[in-house]
Amino acid sequence: MKIYDLNFKSITICALSLAVLSCNGKKEEGKEESTEAEETVSSETSLPLDRLHLPEGFKIEVYAEGLDGARSMAMGDDGTLFVGTRNEGVVYAVKDTNGDYKADKTYVIAKDLEQPNGVAFKDGALYVAAVSRLFKYQNIEQQLDNPQEPELIYDDYPGNFHHGWKYIAFGPDDKLYVPVGAPCNICDSTSVDQRFASITRMDPDGSNREIIAHGIRNTVGFTWHPETGELWFTDNNRDMMGDDTPPGELNRLTEVGQHFGFPFCHGGTVPDPDFGSQRPCSDFVPPVQPLGAHVAALGVKFDTGNMFPESYKSYAFIAEHGSWNRSSKVGYRVSLVKLDGNQAVGYEPFIDGWLDEESQEAFGRPVDLLFLKDGSLLISDDVGDAIYRVTYKG
Repeated sequence: MKIYDLNFKSITICALSLAVLSCNGKKEEGKEESTEAEETVSSETSLPLDRLHLPEGFKIEVYAEGLDGARSMAMGDDGTLFVGTRNEGVVYAVKDTNGDYKADKTYVIAKDLEQPNGVAFKDGALYVAAVSRLFKYQNIEQQLDNPQEPELIYDDYPGNFHHGWKYIAFGPDDKLYVPVGAPCNICDSTSVDQRFASITRMDPDGSNREIIAHGIRNTVGFTWHPETGELWFTDNNRDMMGDDTPPGELNRLTEVGQHFGFPFCHGGTVPDPDFGSQRPCSDFVPPVQPLGAHVAALGVKFDTGNMFPESYKSYAFIAEHGSWNRSSKVGYRVSLVKLDGNQAVGYEPFIDGWLDEESQEAFGRPVDLLFLKDGSLLISDDVGDAIYRVTYKG
């Protein structure tokens, strides 16, 4: 297998990982998962929200703060927001107990996990994805003070830490969807394991796992269209090809087994300099919308509520985590892809200002998106260690 892995960021992450992890991707001896809950109280924000720019009529506030490395989100039946992390190894539960849309209690549901980025909720149970394993916490909302030991429902995903963190969600078919990132910046990893660079799905008990899509370097966000039920997902393309290439991707899966290009083609039109000669871009499904190069598009959602103006139902909302390997930074915002049916007709910012263009310093990096029942939008931020809530009053 030919591998060109120049992602120096992974070296830094490995060196600075929690003490419970070693750089070979295995737990140190005697370090086990803990589900002991710890309760804290959120405080007033010191984040400079006045630097953020939103369309007229929209407002952004802090929903929860003090959640170190807050990433993927899932909402429980009783209003508990579950939040995964990556290098922190922790899963949080936050509660708004008085209905003011500000979380006032925070619990640590699990700790010492291997990059538990992914969280999903179904039938009273919390599902958590670590690098190679999936856990199920039954009746979790009744046990926030003292969660029981989780059930291990799957333990056979690759153990590679490079793109090993997983976003998970249940689809309209009641299957649990789990991606497997490529273990490299650029490589044909499927020669080692067909599951690399794919999206898989399985039954809630971990059985009947299957690959449904190929050629996906590193998706950290997907959702289902509220009208068609089709899977839409973001993908982060390779690094080290320059500031402005290749583009990121917003994709749409219409048939099981489709291939979206990695490592041969990026953004539907850009042949890879190392692998592009092996297969043409015409062999693959192009993105619905090429996104900015290196913006690191993660969470994606459609508006299914009744708070935002009706016109926003024709948009896909995307959390752009922001670049790390570009001469001037891009991303660090929530963007919109305007759709006409299944065709993209526009790509524009919705919220920006987390990045100071002059200093190139950022006080936040959006990760995941979640619409609440009242139609407001939650945004997680793993640098600001916060969850924001966006509302509209016209």
